[in-house]
Amino acid sequence: MGSYGEVAEASWRWVLDQVRWDDGPWIPTAVDGSAPGEPPGDRDGMHSGIGGLAHTLAEIKLSRAWTAEEQTLAEQIADRTRATIAGNTDCSFFDGLGSAIGVLVALELPGAAAAIERLQELAEPDGWPQTFAVPPSYLEGARVNDMTLGTAGVLLSALWARRSGVAGSAELAEQAAALLLTEAVSRPTGLDWPFIPERFLLEPKSSMPNLSHGLAGVAATLALAGVELDRPDLITAAHSGAEHLVTLSVCEEQGFLVPRLVPIKQDSDHDPITYNWCHGPAGTSLLFAALQYAGVEQVAGESPLTWRRRCSHTTRTSGIPERLHPGFWDNDGRCCGTAGVADVHLDSWHATGDQVDLDFALGLADTLVERAVHHGDRAYWQFIEHRNEDPLLPPGVGWMQGAAGIAAYLFRVARVVDQGRAAASARRMENWWA
Repeated sequence: MGSYGEVAEASWRWVLDQVRWDDGPWIPTAVDGSAPGEPPGDRDGMHSGIGGLAHTLAEIKLSRAWTAEEQTLAEQIADRTRATIAGNTDCSFFDGLGSAIGVLVALELPGAAAAIERLQELAEPDGWPQTFAVPPSYLEGARVNDMTLGTAGVLLSALWARRSGVAGSAELAEQAAALLLTEAVSRPTGLDWPFIPERFLLEPKSSMPNLSHGLAGVAATLALAGVELDRPDLITAAHSGAEHLVTLSVCEEQGFLVPRLVPIKQDSDHDPITYNWCHGPAGTSLLFAALQYAGVEQVAGESPLTWRRRCSHTTRTSGIPERLHPGFWDNDGRCCGTAGVADVHLDSWHATGDQVDLDFALGLADTLVERAVHHGDRAYWQFIEHRNEDPLLPPGVGWMQGAAGIAAYLFRVARVVDQGRAAASARRMENWWA
Protein backbone atom coordinates (compact mmCIF):
# COMPACT_ATOMS: atom_id res chain seq x y z
CA MET A 1 0.00 0.00 0.00
CA GLY A 2 2.86 2.39 0.74
CA SER A 3 3.41 5.36 3.03
CA TYR A 4 1.98 8.81 2.46
CA GLY A 5 5.22 10.00 0.90
CA GLU A 6 5.59 6.92 -1.29
CA VAL A 7 2.06 7.22 -2.68
CA ALA A 8 2.54 10.98 -3.16
CA GLU A 9 5.66 10.37 -5.23
CA ALA A 10 4.06 7.53 -7.20
CA SER A 11 0.99 9.57 -8.10
CA TRP A 12 3.06 12.65 -8.94
CA ARG A 13 5.23 10.52 -11.21
CA TRP A 14 2.03 9.41 -12.97
CA VAL A 15 0.95 13.05 -13.36
CA LEU A 16 4.32 13.96 -14.87
CA ASP A 17 3.86 11.11 -17.36
CA GLN A 18 0.69 12.84 -18.61
CA VAL A 19 2.30 16.19 -19.42
CA ARG A 20 2.15 16.79 -23.17
CA TRP A 21 4.69 18.92 -25.00
CA ASP A 22 3.41 18.80 -28.61
CA ASP A 23 1.64 22.13 -27.99
CA GLY A 24 2.75 22.27 -24.43
CA PRO A 25 2.83 22.14 -21.72
CA TRP A 26 -0.66 20.77 -21.16
CA ILE A 27 -2.37 17.83 -19.50
CA PRO A 28 -5.51 15.91 -20.39
CA THR A 29 -8.39 16.30 -17.98
CA ALA A 30 -8.51 12.52 -17.54
CA VAL A 31 -6.76 9.47 -19.00
CA ASP A 32 -8.99 6.80 -20.53
CA GLY A 33 -6.41 4.84 -22.49
CA SER A 34 -7.13 6.52 -25.82
CA ALA A 35 -4.77 8.80 -27.76
CA PRO A 36 -4.20 12.17 -26.05
CA GLY A 37 -6.05 14.21 -28.68
CA GLU A 38 -6.17 18.00 -28.53
CA PRO A 39 -5.57 20.20 -25.48
CA PRO A 40 -8.84 20.87 -23.58
CA GLY A 41 -10.35 24.34 -23.52
CA ASP A 42 -9.32 24.82 -19.89
CA ARG A 43 -5.76 23.65 -20.55
CA ASP A 44 -4.05 26.54 -18.75
CA GLY A 45 -6.16 26.89 -15.62
CA MET A 46 -5.71 25.87 -12.02
CA HIS A 47 -8.80 23.66 -11.81
CA SER A 48 -7.91 20.89 -14.26
CA GLY A 49 -5.23 22.42 -16.45
CA ILE A 50 -1.47 22.70 -16.40
CA GLY A 51 -1.63 25.70 -14.06
CA GLY A 52 -2.78 23.50 -11.21
CA LEU A 53 0.49 21.61 -11.28
CA ALA A 54 2.16 24.78 -10.00
CA HIS A 55 0.42 24.26 -6.67
CA THR A 56 1.66 20.67 -6.45
CA LEU A 57 5.15 21.89 -7.23
CA ALA A 58 4.86 24.42 -4.39
CA GLU A 59 3.96 21.60 -1.98
CA ILE A 60 6.82 19.46 -3.24
CA LYS A 61 9.29 22.31 -2.73
CA LEU A 62 8.46 22.23 0.99
CA SER A 63 9.28 18.50 1.07
CA ARG A 64 12.35 18.23 -1.13
CA ALA A 65 14.29 20.04 -3.82
CA TRP A 66 12.84 19.99 -7.32
CA THR A 67 14.38 17.71 -9.89
CA ALA A 68 15.65 19.18 -13.16
CA GLU A 69 12.45 17.90 -14.81
CA GLU A 70 10.31 19.70 -12.24
CA GLN A 71 12.32 22.92 -12.54
CA THR A 72 11.81 22.89 -16.29
CA LEU A 73 8.10 22.19 -15.87
CA ALA A 74 7.75 25.10 -13.44
CA GLU A 75 9.47 27.48 -15.85
CA GLN A 76 7.37 26.28 -18.79
CA ILE A 77 4.12 26.60 -16.83
CA ALA A 78 5.07 30.17 -15.92
CA ASP A 79 5.99 30.98 -19.52
CA ARG A 80 2.72 29.56 -20.80
CA THR A 81 0.71 31.38 -18.11
CA ARG A 82 2.35 34.73 -18.87
CA ALA A 83 1.80 34.26 -22.61
CA THR A 84 -1.96 33.81 -22.18
CA ILE A 85 -2.65 36.84 -19.98
CA ALA A 86 -2.96 39.54 -22.65
CA GLY A 87 -5.72 37.74 -24.54
CA ASN A 88 -7.52 36.22 -21.55
CA THR A 89 -11.12 37.33 -20.93
CA ASP A 90 -11.82 34.76 -18.19
CA CYS A 91 -11.63 36.50 -14.80
CA SER A 92 -12.13 33.43 -12.63
CA PHE A 93 -10.13 31.95 -9.80
CA PHE A 94 -10.52 28.47 -11.32
CA ASP A 95 -9.31 28.99 -14.89
CA GLY A 96 -8.84 32.66 -15.68
CA LEU A 97 -6.76 35.63 -14.62
CA GLY A 98 -7.22 34.81 -10.94
CA SER A 99 -5.80 31.38 -11.66
CA ALA A 100 -2.83 33.01 -13.42
CA ILE A 101 -2.07 35.10 -10.33
CA GLY A 102 -2.20 32.03 -8.11
CA VAL A 103 0.05 30.03 -10.45
CA LEU A 104 2.76 32.69 -10.74
CA VAL A 105 2.78 33.45 -7.02
CA ALA A 106 2.98 29.72 -6.22
CA LEU A 107 6.00 29.36 -8.50
CA GLU A 108 7.57 32.54 -7.09
CA LEU A 109 8.07 33.81 -10.64
CA PRO A 110 7.18 37.23 -12.08
CA GLY A 111 4.18 38.13 -14.21
CA ALA A 112 1.24 38.52 -11.83
CA ALA A 113 1.21 42.30 -12.34
CA ALA A 114 0.17 41.76 -15.97
CA ALA A 115 -2.85 39.73 -14.77
CA ILE A 116 -3.82 42.53 -12.38
CA GLU A 117 -3.53 45.05 -15.20
CA ARG A 118 -5.63 42.83 -17.48
CA LEU A 119 -8.36 42.55 -14.84
CA GLN A 120 -8.39 46.34 -14.58
CA GLU A 121 -8.71 46.61 -18.36
CA LEU A 122 -11.65 44.19 -18.46
CA ALA A 123 -13.56 45.83 -15.62
CA GLU A 124 -16.89 47.38 -16.52
CA PRO A 125 -18.91 49.74 -14.28
CA ASP A 126 -20.89 46.86 -12.72
CA GLY A 127 -18.28 44.10 -12.76
CA TRP A 128 -16.41 41.72 -15.03
CA PRO A 129 -17.60 39.96 -18.18
CA GLN A 130 -18.41 36.28 -17.90
CA THR A 131 -17.59 33.47 -20.28
CA PHE A 132 -20.40 31.13 -19.12
CA ALA A 133 -23.29 33.31 -17.85
CA VAL A 134 -24.50 34.27 -21.31
CA PRO A 135 -27.76 34.11 -23.31
CA PRO A 136 -29.90 32.10 -23.69
CA SER A 137 -29.38 30.82 -20.11
CA TYR A 138 -29.04 34.33 -18.66
CA LEU A 139 -29.78 37.86 -19.75
CA GLU A 140 -27.14 39.81 -21.64
CA GLY A 141 -24.29 41.21 -19.56
CA ALA A 142 -24.80 38.92 -16.57
CA ARG A 143 -22.48 39.38 -13.61
CA VAL A 144 -21.42 36.81 -11.01
CA ASN A 145 -20.77 37.53 -7.33
CA ASP A 146 -19.08 34.36 -6.12
CA MET A 147 -15.55 33.51 -4.95
CA THR A 148 -14.53 31.12 -7.73
CA LEU A 149 -16.00 32.67 -10.89
CA GLY A 150 -17.11 36.16 -10.04
CA THR A 151 -16.38 39.49 -8.39
CA ALA A 152 -15.42 37.99 -5.02
CA GLY A 153 -12.88 35.86 -6.89
CA VAL A 154 -11.39 39.01 -8.41
CA LEU A 155 -11.21 40.50 -4.92
CA LEU A 156 -9.58 37.37 -3.50
CA SER A 157 -7.04 37.36 -6.34
CA ALA A 158 -6.25 41.03 -5.79
CA LEU A 159 -5.78 40.52 -2.04
CA TRP A 160 -3.43 37.60 -2.67
CA ALA A 161 -1.45 39.63 -5.19
CA ARG A 162 -1.30 42.53 -2.75
CA ARG A 163 0.17 40.28 -0.08
CA SER A 164 2.90 39.44 -2.59
CA GLY A 165 3.58 43.10 -3.37
CA VAL A 166 2.12 43.08 -6.90
CA ALA A 167 1.60 46.54 -8.37
CA GLY A 168 -1.99 47.71 -8.84
CA SER A 169 -3.49 45.01 -6.66
CA ALA A 170 -4.75 47.31 -3.88
CA GLU A 171 -6.64 49.48 -6.36
CA LEU A 172 -8.20 46.42 -7.99
CA ALA A 173 -9.22 45.08 -4.57
CA GLU A 174 -10.92 48.37 -3.67
CA GLN A 175 -12.83 48.30 -6.96
CA ALA A 176 -14.04 44.72 -6.49
CA ALA A 177 -15.01 45.32 -2.87
CA ALA A 178 -17.08 48.37 -3.82
CA LEU A 179 -18.93 46.36 -6.46
CA LEU A 180 -19.73 43.59 -3.99
CA LEU A 181 -21.21 46.09 -1.56
CA THR A 182 -23.53 47.37 -4.28
CA GLU A 183 -24.67 43.80 -5.05
CA ALA A 184 -25.60 42.97 -1.43
CA VAL A 185 -29.22 41.93 -0.94
CA SER A 186 -30.78 42.82 2.39
CA ARG A 187 -32.67 39.97 4.06
CA PRO A 188 -34.53 40.15 7.39
CA THR A 189 -31.67 38.18 8.97
CA GLY A 190 -28.70 39.91 7.31
CA LEU A 191 -27.00 40.51 3.98
CA ASP A 192 -26.95 38.01 1.14
CA TRP A 193 -25.12 37.67 -2.17
CA PRO A 194 -26.74 35.37 -4.75
CA PHE A 195 -24.50 33.55 -7.21
CA ILE A 196 -25.88 35.66 -10.06
CA PRO A 197 -27.84 38.85 -9.29
CA GLU A 198 -31.56 38.37 -9.77
CA ARG A 199 -31.79 41.06 -12.46
CA PHE A 200 -29.94 38.74 -14.86
CA LEU A 201 -32.10 35.66 -14.24
CA LEU A 202 -34.82 34.50 -16.63
CA GLU A 203 -36.57 32.69 -13.79
CA PRO A 204 -35.99 32.30 -10.03
CA LYS A 205 -33.20 29.89 -9.10
CA SER A 206 -32.13 28.20 -5.89
CA SER A 207 -29.07 29.80 -4.32
CA MET A 208 -25.83 27.94 -3.52
CA PRO A 209 -24.96 29.51 -0.15
CA ASN A 210 -21.72 27.69 0.70
CA LEU A 211 -18.12 28.59 -0.14
CA SER A 212 -17.58 28.04 -3.85
CA HIS A 213 -20.58 29.79 -5.40
CA GLY A 214 -22.37 31.64 -2.67
CA LEU A 215 -22.75 33.70 0.43
CA ALA A 216 -20.04 31.99 2.52
CA GLY A 217 -17.34 32.65 -0.06
CA VAL A 218 -18.36 36.27 -0.67
CA ALA A 219 -18.57 37.04 3.05
CA ALA A 220 -15.21 35.37 3.74
CA THR A 221 -13.53 37.43 1.03
CA LEU A 222 -15.06 40.67 2.31
CA ALA A 223 -13.85 39.91 5.84
CA LEU A 224 -10.32 39.42 4.55
CA ALA A 225 -10.52 42.59 2.48
CA GLY A 226 -11.66 44.51 5.53
CA VAL A 227 -8.44 43.60 7.32
CA GLU A 228 -6.07 43.92 4.38
CA LEU A 229 -7.49 47.24 3.18
CA ASP A 230 -8.25 48.62 6.65
CA ARG A 231 -11.97 48.84 5.82
CA PRO A 232 -14.16 48.12 8.86
CA ASP A 233 -17.27 48.55 6.69
CA LEU A 234 -16.31 45.44 4.72
CA ILE A 235 -15.95 43.44 7.94
CA THR A 236 -19.39 44.69 9.01
CA ALA A 237 -20.88 43.51 5.71
CA ALA A 238 -19.18 40.12 6.05
CA HIS A 239 -20.47 39.80 9.60
CA SER A 240 -24.01 40.52 8.44
CA GLY A 241 -23.67 37.89 5.74
CA ALA A 242 -22.58 35.32 8.32
CA GLU A 243 -25.54 36.24 10.52
CA HIS A 244 -27.84 35.42 7.62
CA LEU A 245 -25.94 32.24 6.71
CA VAL A 246 -26.34 30.66 10.13
CA THR A 247 -30.13 30.95 9.80
CA LEU A 248 -29.91 28.59 6.80
CA SER A 249 -28.34 25.75 8.77
CA VAL A 250 -30.34 22.53 9.00
CA CYS A 251 -28.13 21.16 11.77
CA GLU A 252 -29.13 21.01 15.40
CA GLU A 253 -27.09 20.90 18.59
CA GLN A 254 -23.34 21.26 18.02
CA GLY A 255 -23.10 21.00 14.23
CA PHE A 256 -23.45 23.35 11.26
CA LEU A 257 -24.71 22.37 7.82
CA VAL A 258 -26.20 24.51 5.05
CA PRO A 259 -27.81 22.60 2.14
CA ARG A 260 -26.16 22.62 -1.25
CA LEU A 261 -29.16 24.47 -2.69
CA VAL A 262 -31.60 26.78 -0.88
CA PRO A 263 -34.44 26.11 -1.28
CA ILE A 264 -33.72 22.41 -1.77
CA LYS A 265 -34.71 21.10 -5.19
CA GLN A 266 -36.99 18.17 -4.48
CA ASP A 267 -36.72 16.75 -8.01
CA SER A 268 -32.91 16.66 -8.06
CA ASP A 269 -31.05 13.34 -8.24
CA HIS A 270 -28.19 14.84 -6.22
CA ASP A 271 -27.96 14.64 -2.46
CA PRO A 272 -29.43 17.85 -1.02
CA ILE A 273 -26.48 18.13 1.36
CA THR A 274 -22.80 17.41 1.01
CA TYR A 275 -19.75 17.83 3.20
CA ASN A 276 -17.06 18.96 0.77
CA TRP A 277 -14.95 22.06 0.09
CA CYS A 278 -17.20 23.62 -2.52
CA HIS A 279 -20.72 23.11 -1.15
CA GLY A 280 -20.33 21.76 2.38
CA PRO A 281 -19.25 22.65 5.89
CA ALA A 282 -15.58 21.92 5.20
CA GLY A 283 -15.33 24.85 2.82
CA THR A 284 -17.81 27.02 4.69
CA SER A 285 -15.67 26.76 7.83
CA LEU A 286 -13.22 29.07 6.02
CA LEU A 287 -15.76 31.90 6.40
CA PHE A 288 -15.59 31.61 10.17
CA ALA A 289 -11.80 31.43 10.05
CA ALA A 290 -11.87 34.66 8.05
CA LEU A 291 -14.19 36.34 10.56
CA GLN A 292 -11.88 35.27 13.38
CA TYR A 293 -8.94 36.70 11.43
CA ALA A 294 -10.92 39.94 11.07
CA GLY A 295 -11.51 40.19 14.82
CA VAL A 296 -15.25 39.54 14.80
CA GLU A 297 -16.21 38.49 18.31
CA GLN A 298 -19.59 36.85 17.80
CA VAL A 299 -21.94 35.56 15.11
CA ALA A 300 -25.44 34.84 16.36
CA GLY A 301 -24.15 34.81 19.93
CA GLU A 302 -21.23 32.44 19.39
CA SER A 303 -17.57 33.05 18.49
CA PRO A 304 -16.35 32.43 14.92
CA LEU A 305 -14.08 29.71 16.35
CA THR A 306 -17.14 27.96 17.78
CA TRP A 307 -18.83 28.03 14.38
CA ARG A 308 -15.65 26.70 12.79
CA ARG A 309 -15.65 23.85 15.32
CA ARG A 310 -19.32 23.21 14.52
CA CYS A 311 -18.44 22.81 10.84
CA SER A 312 -15.68 20.40 11.79
CA HIS A 313 -17.99 18.38 14.03
CA THR A 314 -20.57 17.99 11.27
CA THR A 315 -17.98 16.88 8.73
CA ARG A 316 -16.27 14.46 11.12
CA THR A 317 -19.57 12.82 12.12
CA SER A 318 -21.09 12.73 8.61
CA GLY A 319 -19.91 9.24 7.72
CA ILE A 320 -17.34 10.32 5.14
CA PRO A 321 -15.20 8.95 3.61
CA GLU A 322 -17.38 5.81 3.59
CA ARG A 323 -19.65 5.44 0.58
CA LEU A 324 -22.82 5.08 2.60
CA HIS A 325 -25.15 4.81 -0.38
CA PRO A 326 -24.87 5.12 -4.18
CA GLY A 327 -23.81 8.66 -5.01
CA PHE A 328 -22.55 9.47 -1.51
CA TRP A 329 -18.88 10.39 -1.35
CA ASP A 330 -17.81 9.00 -4.69
CA ASN A 331 -15.08 11.62 -5.15
CA ASP A 332 -11.64 11.82 -3.55
CA GLY A 333 -10.49 15.09 -5.13
CA ARG A 334 -9.93 18.56 -3.74
CA CYS A 335 -12.98 20.33 -5.11
CA CYS A 336 -15.66 17.84 -4.19
CA GLY A 337 -14.11 15.09 -2.14
CA THR A 338 -11.73 13.58 0.35
CA ALA A 339 -8.53 15.55 -0.31
CA GLY A 340 -10.25 18.93 -0.09
CA VAL A 341 -11.94 18.12 3.21
CA ALA A 342 -8.73 16.65 4.60
CA ASP A 343 -6.71 19.76 3.73
CA VAL A 344 -9.23 22.01 5.50
CA HIS A 345 -9.01 19.91 8.65
CA LEU A 346 -5.23 19.90 8.54
CA ASP A 347 -5.35 23.71 8.26
CA SER A 348 -7.64 23.80 11.28
CA TRP A 349 -5.26 21.61 13.28
CA HIS A 350 -2.31 23.81 12.37
CA ALA A 351 -4.30 26.86 13.52
CA THR A 352 -5.87 25.49 16.71
CA GLY A 353 -3.94 22.37 17.68
CA ASP A 354 -7.20 20.45 18.08
CA GLN A 355 -6.23 16.77 17.97
CA VAL A 356 -9.59 15.65 16.54
CA ASP A 357 -8.84 17.59 13.36
CA LEU A 358 -5.46 15.92 12.97
CA ASP A 359 -6.90 12.47 13.63
CA PHE A 360 -9.60 13.04 11.02
CA ALA A 361 -7.14 14.45 8.47
CA LEU A 362 -4.84 11.46 8.92
CA GLY A 363 -7.76 9.06 8.63
CA LEU A 364 -8.73 10.66 5.33
CA ALA A 365 -5.12 10.37 4.18
CA ASP A 366 -5.25 6.66 5.00
CA THR A 367 -8.35 6.36 2.82
CA LEU A 368 -6.58 8.07 -0.07
CA VAL A 369 -3.67 5.66 0.25
CA GLU A 370 -6.07 2.70 0.36
CA ARG A 371 -8.02 3.86 -2.69
CA ALA A 372 -4.96 4.56 -4.84
CA VAL A 373 -4.75 2.42 -7.97
CA HIS A 374 -1.19 1.23 -8.49
CA HIS A 375 0.48 0.30 -11.76
CA GLY A 376 4.09 -0.54 -11.06
CA ASP A 377 5.64 2.54 -9.49
CA ARG A 378 2.77 4.81 -10.61
CA ALA A 379 -0.50 5.55 -8.82
CA TYR A 380 -3.75 7.41 -9.46
CA TRP A 381 -7.38 7.52 -8.33
CA GLN A 382 -10.65 6.68 -10.05
CA PHE A 383 -13.80 8.37 -8.84
CA ILE A 384 -17.27 6.83 -9.21
CA GLU A 385 -20.37 7.79 -11.17
CA HIS A 386 -22.88 5.35 -9.76
CA ARG A 387 -25.44 5.99 -12.51
CA ASN A 388 -23.08 4.69 -15.22
CA GLU A 389 -23.06 1.05 -16.27
CA ASP A 390 -19.30 1.13 -15.62
CA PRO A 391 -19.18 3.28 -12.50
CA LEU A 392 -15.39 3.81 -12.43
CA LEU A 393 -14.48 7.10 -14.08
CA PRO A 394 -11.17 7.53 -15.91
CA PRO A 395 -8.44 8.87 -13.60
CA GLY A 396 -8.25 12.65 -13.42
CA VAL A 397 -4.89 14.36 -13.73
CA GLY A 398 -5.16 17.91 -12.42
CA TRP A 399 -5.36 19.91 -9.20
CA MET A 400 -9.01 20.12 -8.21
CA GLN A 401 -10.28 16.82 -9.58
CA GLY A 402 -7.26 14.63 -10.07
CA ALA A 403 -4.06 13.04 -8.91
CA ALA A 404 -2.03 16.27 -8.80
CA GLY A 405 -4.19 17.72 -6.03
CA ILE A 406 -4.38 14.48 -4.07
CA ALA A 407 -0.62 13.98 -4.31
CA ALA A 408 -0.05 17.48 -2.93
CA TYR A 409 -2.12 16.64 0.14
CA LEU A 410 -0.17 13.43 0.71
CA PHE A 411 3.14 15.31 0.43
CA ARG A 412 1.84 17.66 3.12
CA VAL A 413 0.68 14.82 5.38
CA ALA A 414 4.07 13.12 5.11
CA ARG A 415 5.72 16.32 6.39
CA VAL A 416 3.26 16.57 9.26
CA VAL A 417 3.93 12.98 10.32
CA ASP A 418 7.67 13.70 10.33
CA GLN A 419 7.64 17.21 11.81
CA GLY A 420 4.34 17.78 13.63
CA ARG A 421 2.92 21.32 13.79
CA ALA A 422 6.31 22.68 12.78
CA ALA A 423 5.75 21.27 9.27
CA ALA A 424 5.54 24.01 6.66
CA SER A 425 2.28 24.51 4.78
CA ALA A 426 1.89 25.92 1.29
CA ARG A 427 -0.11 29.14 1.39
CA ARG A 428 -2.59 29.77 -1.42
CA MET A 429 -5.12 32.47 -2.10
CA GLU A 430 -7.99 30.29 -0.82
CA ASN A 431 -6.42 29.17 2.47
CA TRP A 432 -3.75 31.61 3.74
CA TRP A 433 -5.86 32.95 6.61
CA ALA A 434 -6.99 29.51 7.82
